[in-house]
Amino acid sequence: MPDLRRLVADVTPLRENAAFRRLWIGTTLSTVGSALTLFAVTLQVFLLTGSSAAVGGVGLAAAIPALALGLFGGALVDSADRRALVLWSQSAMMTVSAAFAVQALAGNSHVWLLYVLEAVASSANAVNGPARRTFMPRLLPAAQIPAGAALTMLTMHISMLGGPVLGGLLVPLGGLKLCYLLDAVTFLASLYGVFRLPPMRPEGGDGPTRPGLHGVLDGVRFLGRSRVLTGVLLADVSATLFAMPVALYPAINAERFDGSPRTLGLLSAGLAIGGLLGTVFSGPLAHVRRPGLGMLVAGGVWGAALFGFGVVHSFALTMAALVVAGIADVISVVLRSTIIQVATPDVYRGRVNAAEIMVGGNIPQVGNFRAGVVAELTSPGVSAGLGGVLAVLGAAGIAVAMPAVVRYRTGQAAETSAVSTTAS
Repeated sequence: MPDLRRLVADVTPLRENAAFRRLWIGTTLSTVGSALTLFAVTLQVFLLTGSSAAVGGVGLAAAIPALALGLFGGALVDSADRRALVLWSQSAMMTVSAAFAVQALAGNSHVWLLYVLEAVASSANAVNGPARRTFMPRLLPAAQIPAGAALTMLTMHISMLGGPVLGGLLVPLGGLKLCYLLDAVTFLASLYGVFRLPPMRPEGGDGPTRPGLHGVLDGVRFLGRSRVLTGVLLADVSATLFAMPVALYPAINAERFDGSPRTLGLLSAGLAIGGLLGTVFSGPLAHVRRPGLGMLVAGGVWGAALFGFGVVHSFALTMAALVVAGIADVISVVLRSTIIQVATPDVYRGRVNAAEIMVGGNIPQVGNFRAGVVAELTSPGVSAGLGGVLAVLGAAGIAVAMPAVVRYRTGQAAETSAVSTTAS
């Protein structure tokens, strides 16, 4: 019988590292709180307008500053004490959550105010997100980075499943303002975990970079020199640009399952269910010696599963395809995060993490738009199936065009990685 301890998520970082444990607990609570605010602001916009387009504007309000400021935020992160930047940026985000609560208490009826608050929170997160991601490789030994990345994914899936469920329970009890207030309170747990950390100034290189355009261009040049990091980011672009299925759920549900709200809810949870399963049983990922190859294989499985989602017709097989895709997504993200954290010199981590956040947070939105347009021109099934095939071909193409990604091995030093990939 296999040792189950090798199959389930490795919690060694939580057990052995008090600083990482405080940070993880605080981040998990705060992320659930952020999911509550997203649930509440989406519902508030819909209640005020009755418009799905207006609801989509919430995502646009967050995406525009994230794209505009992302790389500049990363350059700032590589120029200063990351711990101080997180404390200031999260304090700003907590203030925004409190402002959301105030406007709900005041009976606000102006949608533009909700968009402005969402944009301000996203602007602060353009610094907070990449700065927080620099903590893990400073707190954990390289051998524990895959476990730390899997635990970070667990936080995301807890929020994806728990935030909307908790919001659905809280709104009838105390209204939207209760969701916003709880989000503001949960920031305190996250701030405490960060406050207990030592200063986290950039290390290595010629010292901290200069913030601004010079630092941004220097980061872009570094990424361009590293075939491994460029390939890792392109693999994520390929998977999410070609094969994001979320926009197709309502049409697939109407076409195959008579538009039942129950089946739509289950379809919407399919990727998250797979993601949670993949995270819980992520133990073997700590033993992957060629994470670049593993990431590309997982990307191929993601594409194949979504091809299946496009062509099958039974509900059970449709759900199975989404669950498999969710599992493959977790594997890909954990291995990608491991490579990025280990193969990036500390002095560049803010900018590289900012690039990863921009790719991982915004390209899926473009991918969903692509899926919807193709579905209008053809059919939902054809859109999903074609996207899956393109994702498989994209992973294979990166493997052929960028062999440095396939050759990259766990434990390769950051400086060695950057030099060797330049020569590839």
